[in-house]
Amino acid sequence: MDTMSVDVATGQSSVSPAGARDRARVFLDSLTRPLAREAAETVVLVVSELVTNALRHGGGTGGFGWPMVNRLARAAVTRQAAGGKTVSALPDR
Repeated sequence: MDTMSVDVATGQSSVSPAGARDRARVFLDSLTRPLAREAAETVVLVVSELVTNALRHGGGTGGFGWPMVNRLARAAVTRQAAGGKTVSALPDR
C-alpha cells in the first residue's frame, strides 16, 4: 500500500496546510496506479483539513472539519503515551 506521512508538532511546526496540500499532490502524482481526479482531490482535501486541525486544535478534540474528514475517509486517532496523537485517514480508492 502506498502511504504518505506529514508530521505536525503544534507550536513548533514549519508545516502549513498549503505545504501539506502540495506534498499530497506530489505524492499522488508519484503513484504507480494513479487515483481518479475526484479521489485525488478528496485526498488533498482530507490532508489539508487534518493539518489545519492539528495546527489549530493540537491538543484538543478537533475542529469543524472533523465530521467532513469522517465522511470522506475512514479516520482513526491513536493517542501516544507521551502525549500527542497520530491521525490516520484512509480514503476509498
